[in-house]
Amino acid sequence: MSLRLIELMLPASEPPRAEELLGAQEVVDARTLALSDRVGLVRVLLRSEKTEAVTDALSRAFQHVEGFRLLLYPIEATLPRPEEPETPESVNDEPKKTPERVSREELYEDVASGAKISVVFVVTVVLSTLVAAVGLLRGDTAIVIGAMVIAPLLGPNVALSLASTLGDARLALKAIETNAVGVATALALSIGLGFALSVDPTVPEIASRTRVGLSDVVLALASGSAGALAFTSGLPTAVVGVMVSVALLPPLVAGGLLLGAGQGALALGALLLVLTNVTCVNLAGVATFLVQRIRPRTWWDAERAKHATWLAIASWLLMLAILVVSILLLQPRWRSLP
Repeated sequence: MSLRLIELMLPASEPPRAEELLGAQEVVDARTLALSDRVGLVRVLLRSEKTEAVTDALSRAFQHVEGFRLLLYPIEATLPRPEEPETPESVNDEPKKTPERVSREELYEDVASGAKISVVFVVTVVLSTLVAAVGLLRGDTAIVIGAMVIAPLLGPNVALSLASTLGDARLALKAIETNAVGVATALALSIGLGFALSVDPTVPEIASRTRVGLSDVVLALASGSAGALAFTSGLPTAVVGVMVSVALLPPLVAGGLLLGAGQGALALGALLLVLTNVTCVNLAGVATFLVQRIRPRTWWDAERAKHATWLAIASWLLMLAILVVSILLLQPRWRSLP
């Protein structure tokens, strides 16, 4: 059972009102401290799936109060251990308002931090591209998997999905920019490597990424959904990042190597696979966030986000339909290639 600690700083006269509000919420423990004659502190221990409801209630009540500050911490353990919540015995019991996931604010901070362009991000893309290129050229699956572990491609793609779900234009632009920088860096470097090194397009690790099939669509959809679930569950994203990188990094590097080697027809298949995977990862991510009931806090933001979400879904579905038709039309041509 995952726990969170909320610290709420308020003017000294406000904690009693906070205690009254918390009485209607499902919390493990709530205590009030006086930091000074002017500042009070309310500390709330609760389960992670209840955090969003409590933070929303506290924000609505105190966001306009001078000195309001809400902090959220993950808790590794506490003694005595909280009792497990009772399971409803009747179908008439009120259902849970939200699935078991981290709060919107916690999710946003985790996702947004992975969508920032930094020196570390660019260097990691360069290193993962170099490792992937070596693995592809040697036909060594283990090396290619190592490149997937390094690749930082999960963050910006999940950020774009979350931005579409919340109608957050600023996060969407940041995610698109970060994705563009990552893809451009990996593609440019792999084209240079393809020009400088000998590229054998018949190597299985390369050849398997020059032909797109409907199974690749299924893989990318599963990758996008897994990435979104990893963030909403508060679980480590390293393993899921490998899964997303399976769909994005190897075909991107393969396409660049083939372009650099003058194999345009084969490179087209690999780059079409990249575009298909990006589309599916983001479509599945948006759908997963919807199922997890990720919504903005205020109703007016929710209405705006609703339009943005359905526009994004419609756009990704249209793109996917075009790509599927292209895949089906190009399959006879790929069969004739060596």
